[in-house]
Amino acid sequence: MTDLFEEVEEQLRSDRYKQFARKALPWMLGIAAVVLVAFLGYWGYDSYRNNQIAKASETYSAAMDAFVAGDRDKARQLWTEVSKSDAKAYKALSLMHLGAYAVEARKPADAVKLFDEAAEVAPDAIVGDAARLKSAFQLLDTASLKELEGRLKPLMEEGRPYRVQAREALAFAKLNAGDLAGARGDFVLISQSLDAQQGAQARAQAAIGLIDSGSAKAVPSVVKAAQALPPPMTVAPGAVIGPPPGAAPTQPQGPAAQ
Repeated sequence: MTDLFEEVEEQLRSDRYKQFARKALPWMLGIAAVVLVAFLGYWGYDSYRNNQIAKASETYSAAMDAFVAGDRDKARQLWTEVSKSDAKAYKALSLMHLGAYAVEARKPADAVKLFDEAAEVAPDAIVGDAARLKSAFQLLDTASLKELEGRLKPLMEEGRPYRVQAREALAFAKLNAGDLAGARGDFVLISQSLDAQQGAQARAQAAIGLIDSGSAKAVPSVVKAAQALPPPMTVAPGAVIGPPPGAAPTQPQGPAAQ
């Protein structure tokens, strides 16, 4: 009798397992299909991204070769192509080069737009903050001190790559706004900063001397010279960059390096 009950109970369990399996199988197959689609989607996106980066790298290098060879129109055309790609680093760098063309054409509004777009798509602070700083430089003579503070103060935070240059630009903005005390305070910080290069320290000390002597009107010409010294740029290993975005064009002297 015990064996009979055990056999019936085992049969019931088997029926329940089969019923559960029939209900669960479609869900399990659905989950497996979702996982497979997700994997294939990621693989496809990764392949697309790598292809885009490789293509952008090749076009960017061709643009640099054209620029060094003196064919600025071709370089601009190729940088425009890269600026429409999905390769963020090369896209940002190309937008900065296009911004430099706008600066040369004396179109600061267009330059600011291009630099801001470059900062938005940049993959890291090295490239992004360089673009933000260049954008602020173009606004030094026209924007309000409040707007410039909003742009420059975040770049002055600890750990940001161009905090000294941003502070120098803000000091210049304060001079334009008539805030001599605030400008002098920033120059003092720069002159004493261990992060500041000798050139920045020398400019700061000169500006302090001019402010203290009552010759503050001469300070902007001293400080504004910093605009011609673009911050150092770090790019992907092996990339040929040449003259930094925003630098004045030079005569070809062989392969450019940054």
